[in-house]
This record gives sequence, C-alpha cells and structure tokens, in this order.
Amino acid sequence: MTRIGTGAGGARQPDPGEASVYQRVLGDEFALLQPRLQTYFGPIPRGSVGVGSGIYEMAGSPARWLSPVLAIMASRHILFPEFERDVPFAITNTPGRDGSLSATRTFRFARRHRLMEDTMSVIDGRLVDRLGKRRGLEVALDLWVEDGALRMASTRLALRVAGIRLPLPRLATVHLDESVDSADLTLQHVDVRITAPLVGEIFRYAGDFTYELRPASDKVSPPVDTGSR
Repeated sequence: MTRIGTGAGGARQPDPGEASVYQRVLGDEFALLQPRLQTYFGPIPRGSVGVGSGIYEMAGSPARWLSPVLAIMASRHILFPEFERDVPFAITNTPGRDGSLSATRTFRFARRHRLMEDTMSVIDGRLVDRLGKRRGLEVALDLWVEDGALRMASTRLALRVAGIRLPLPRLATVHLDESVDSADLTLQHVDVRITAPLVGEIFRYAGDFTYELRPASDKVSPPVDTGSR
C-alpha cells in the first residue's frame, strides 16, 4: 500500500481524454482496484455520464451544535445539517472536456432533498476536489488502493474567493473508503467521514449503491429505491 499525492513516478501521464482523474494520480496502482471500482473510478466515454442510486445507511451530521454552519453550507451544496438513516440517494458523474470530473449527489431526506456538488481535477499531479455550487471550497486528497478498495484522505483545505486561493488551517479531515460488497458484487459500498480534532466525527454518509454508464442524452435523475434496507 502506497499513499499517493502525486502521479506515479516515472510513468507517462496520459492526456485528459485517455484516463480518469483517479487513473492519472494512481498510475499502475489503479489496476489493483476491484473490477467494479475500475469502472466507477475509470474514464467516462465522451457523450456519456455515470449514474448511481441506492440507500445510505446513515447520512448527515449528529453534531447539532454545528447546525447553523451546516445550514449555510447546505445552501451552497457542500454539506447539510440533517441526520437520518435509510436515506435514498442518487449520483451523476459528468466528465469535463478539460479532463475534470463533476458530481451531483442527491440526498432524499424525509422532509427535503439536499444536494452536494463538486469537481475533481488533477493539479500538479495531485487530486484536488472543489466543492459547492461555486466550487469555492478546495480539498487536496491523497489516495491509495488497499485490498482492492480505494481509500482517500484530505491533506489541505482552501477557500477560493474572486479567483484568489486562501489556505485554511486543518479544521477537519475528510476520509473516504469505497469498496465492493462481498455479498453482492453488483453493489458498491461507500463510507465518507469528516472528523475534527478533539470532537471526533462531525459528518458522515455510508451505504450501498449500483452504478452504470449511460448516454448523456439520458441524463435524468436515476431511480431511487425508497424502501428500507
């Protein structure tokens, strides 16, 4: 297992149209991912999108004291203050002409829907995620493959305001684990946690979903199973 913050040493870095953002950072280690994850984290053909749907076992923040801050972030499609279990969700991944990858996640809570939006790019060999409607929160990520699963951890944060990048202290760390359900190889399992020093976990979503590539002309919200797991 090797943590990767930059592109694979010595290997030719593919042009954006040849490989996904994950492939360009992982290099040869990409081949160690489980086959289904290679589809999810691999390239999306021109004219196509990736769509997925499923049920989150849990989603949101149990830290009620953070609700005012999270409510502001919710209006910007970054995080949200709700916390529920068995939350239907959907995701659409859309490739950019510049080699980036944008995602829109929909969380269908009992009383309202919440959105999370982001765009991932490779900058100086490092995976950088910009979150929100205006992509104003920037997160740099290390990623590595472990037992066929993909792991990620944030290394630095920044705000982007009027084209100016303002570094932030490490107020929180993002952790992501994505694997294939051992009992059902058609399902992926994702577990995203945000932790803060001294207080521990402040936000999390985790659950199983299915995923497929579709023509961009079929870019509609994928069906969501509203039944409980």
